[in-house]
Amino acid sequence: MNDRKIKKLVTAAMLAALVCVATIVIQIPSPNQGYVNLGDCFVLLSGWLLGPWLGAASAGIGSMLADIITGYSIYAPGTLVIKACMAIVAGLIYRAMREKSAFAAMIVSEIPAQCIMVVGYFFYAGLILGKGLFGEAGAVLGIPGNIVQSLVGIVAATALMLIIRKTGLERFIEE
Repeated sequence: MNDRKIKKLVTAAMLAALVCVATIVIQIPSPNQGYVNLGDCFVLLSGWLLGPWLGAASAGIGSMLADIITGYSIYAPGTLVIKACMAIVAGLIYRAMREKSAFAAMIVSEIPAQCIMVVGYFFYAGLILGKGLFGEAGAVLGIPGNIVQSLVGIVAATALMLIIRKTGLERFIEE
């Protein structure tokens, strides 16, 4: 294995750990038995820095581990898929647009990625977990909390990526 592959693998493991820790450290309970957290910031960074496929592995595994560690194991399978899809979308869009405007690439890639999260958990809770989509205990109750989490993730990820780009760390990871 060459140095470039080792560097990517270590970065992927580090980002998976950061996703997990950021998800665990700050948890604000939401009405639908879930919680708002900072993990989405690192989910987006995983897609941007590692690309769609390796970023998906880091984002999905780190988020899933956080669910398992914090007692939300019932969400772990959905989280693995949802967060991986978020990183794939963010990574693909960012890579396609970053040469013209990295900032625009961040913003444009964050919006569909976060929509995947909101819609993904809506259907996962409603259909897979059997909460129903609407009603007193329906999955629709989780949407406001997930939107707040999306906004926090967008702001934090954009701020961190601007710092990463300014310091040149992005090029270090891609070498």
